[in-house]
Amino acid sequence: METVMEDVEEYNYREVKLPSLIPIVPEPELERETGERRRGRDIVIAIDHGPNSKHAFDWALIHLCRLADTIHLVHAVSDVKNQIVYDLTQGLMEKLAVEAFEVAMVKTVARIVQGDPGKVICMEAERTKPAAVVLGTRGRSLFQSVLQGSVGEYCFHHCKAAPVIIVPGKDLGDASIV
Repeated sequence: METVMEDVEEYNYREVKLPSLIPIVPEPELERETGERRRGRDIVIAIDHGPNSKHAFDWALIHLCRLADTIHLVHAVSDVKNQIVYDLTQGLMEKLAVEAFEVAMVKTVARIVQGDPGKVICMEAERTKPAAVVLGTRGRSLFQSVLQGSVGEYCFHHCKAAPVIIVPGKDLGDASIV
C-alpha cells in the first residue's frame, strides 16, 4: 500500500499483481501507422463486481481498444487494507486482464484505490492522462440518479483529463460520450 499526495488530497492504493501477458506488437507495415498509433494509448476503465461494469469493459475492448494500448483497471473501495475485498477484486482483475489480452491483445495494469468512486476515477485519470475514461451505469432510473447522485455524473462534471464514456447497461442502448 502506498500513499500519494495529489494537490493537498492524499489517497491510498494497492497495485494488483496481474499475470504478465505482454502483447507482441509487430513492426508497422505502413508509414501512417507509426507514432501514437503504434505506441499505444492509455485507457482507464472503472470496474466493480456488477454486470454493468463488465458490460462497459467488454464495450471498451470491442469498440475502443487497439493493439499496443494499455488498459488501466480502477476499483474504488472503502478500505484498501481489507484483505477479503482485495483478494476478490484481484481475482476479478486477473480474469479481466486475461480476457483483455485474448480479445484485444492489450496490456493491463490494475489498481485498487481507497476513496469515493467518482473522486478516485478522476484522480486516476489525472495521474495517467488517458485517451478515455470508461465506466458503466449503476442501472438506476434517471429519477434515482438525480436524487442519489451517480459516479458517472460526478466524473462527467469533474474529470478534466480525458473524455468520459458512460456505457449503459445492455438493455439501455448504445454508449454515450460526454
